Amino acid sequence: MTPDFSRAAGVLFDLDGTFADTAPDLADALNHTLERHGRTPLPYERIRPMVSHGGAALIRLGFGLTPEDADFDHFKQDLLDHYEHNLCARTRLFDGMDQVLASLEASGIAWGIVTNKPAWLTDPLMSALGLDRRAASIVSGDTCANRKPHPEPILCACRDMGVEPARSIYVGDAERDIAAGRAAGTATIAALYGYLLEDDNPDAWNADARIDAPADLLGLLGL
Repeated sequence: MTPDFSRAAGVLFDLDGTFADTAPDLADALNHTLERHGRTPLPYERIRPMVSHGGAALIRLGFGLTPEDADFDHFKQDLLDHYEHNLCARTRLFDGMDQVLASLEASGIAWGIVTNKPAWLTDPLMSALGLDRRAASIVSGDTCANRKPHPEPILCACRDMGVEPARSIYVGDAERDIAAGRAAGTATIAALYGYLLEDDNPDAWNADARIDAPADLLGLLGL
């Protein structure tokens, strides 16, 4: 049965690919790292779908390496160092997200972020976007003992917001996001505008709803 989204008192968002379009800066970081090590940069279109899967996935894409390989940590640290100093050069909220946040706040609905991105990147990014003090909760990949798809980070964010999971919604662009929300007891929405891989199948994620743009969320909430 489809939940009554209009009863929601809290909305939580994944960060990369759902809340903010971070792919341009992460793609720049990967291509900077590739060029620094004598490799050919990759087209943006190849990098974008991997961004939700973090630095390890980007190094795997660019260098063909896994964490077991000798140079993996070195290349990954190079990528993260560049990214840390260029966190918000081209990153922006997805079109319509600013309207969504304003409508949530005007309606007394709390909102927050639950991401697997580490706090040392999440916190300065949210600050650079001017949203760190507006969010009722910001839970990063190292805030709790477990990361998504474990439900713990979402449950932590619900406690921060003071909203029961049953009256919360989690919005994400990856299967692990939907799995985490379902395990936490929130309603779930798949963000189809995000960083989906070619072989992703959102139909199989069992999300309660899907949206093609952030503004679609307002219709579901009746705002």
